[in-house]
Amino acid sequence: MGLGLLSLGGYVPPVVIDNAQIAGWTGVDESWIVARTGILERRYREPGTTTSDLALRAAREALAGHPEAADRLGLIIVGTSTPDQPQPSTAAILQDKLGLPGMAAFDVNAVCCGFLYALAAAASMTPAGAAGQPAGYALVVGADVYSTLMDRTDRRTVSLFGDGAGAALLGPVPDGYGILSWRLVANGEHRDLVEVVAGGTRQPMNAQAEEAGEHQFRMKGRPVLEYAMRTLPKVIGEALDAAGLRLDQVDRVILHQGNTRMVEECGRELGLDPSRVPLTAPHFGNTAAASIPLTLSSEHERRPFRRGEHVVLAGVGGGMTAGAFVMRWY
Repeated sequence: MGLGLLSLGGYVPPVVIDNAQIAGWTGVDESWIVARTGILERRYREPGTTTSDLALRAAREALAGHPEAADRLGLIIVGTSTPDQPQPSTAAILQDKLGLPGMAAFDVNAVCCGFLYALAAAASMTPAGAAGQPAGYALVVGADVYSTLMDRTDRRTVSLFGDGAGAALLGPVPDGYGILSWRLVANGEHRDLVEVVAGGTRQPMNAQAEEAGEHQFRMKGRPVLEYAMRTLPKVIGEALDAAGLRLDQVDRVILHQGNTRMVEECGRELGLDPSRVPLTAPHFGNTAAASIPLTLSSEHERRPFRRGEHVVLAGVGGGMTAGAFVMRWY
């Protein structure tokens, strides 16, 4: 048997932050935001809402699709770079909130690529029912609350990011379906392109760090775009080669929603018709590790994936990291 995504869930909080609010914070014109990013609005958490709260809503939706899986769930992995607290893991907190019995639960931090890294870890650790062994199930979540990291005077970043969560139930599917291949990569020499400097052992959080703004998110936009345009076609191509497929055999490509213009440019670079590259960035913005599963869930609601459809998931994140999955939908 293989392993595939059996059901999906997604959640964005109710507070809508439109471009007029971003313009008020930064002094930039709304037309600049739309022209540069293609983002119209994004969602922010309500006060007191945590990353695990968002993850809980998405996870419950994913588990509702296969309620019988709860008794055989053996693993929860949360991709996030905005955990509830430094320790314990947000995955452990989520396990408790779901009321599930003891099982393996941990976080993965690959920034915006966190869901793909978490999915690879889950696929590597979940038995597919080979050699007479019972198949297992894993809950894989991407969730982030980047509104807590924003410098609201920085038009280049605050215009991009929103909060959200997406989840997928990984479980057994017939041979030939599910995950066919994946490719992950990290290029740590570019780690300064996306970072939050303070809060770790390198630069502890203190008054001096806060005054310098080192507790807030920083990104070098142009180099990040160049990295994405250079790296995404490469990892997608390598994953497709491993699966024995060509890009023209792929029905839909779910890309990390860095911003609308980035997704559009990447689609053009790959030679893809826009109808094959779903967009959620215009209304959700960049939801970091939630971006790919949230877009996957949203697209499945809009136009359900058909059995046998070839789907690629791909994205980049801080680190710098990148990844791609190829799957045949079941």
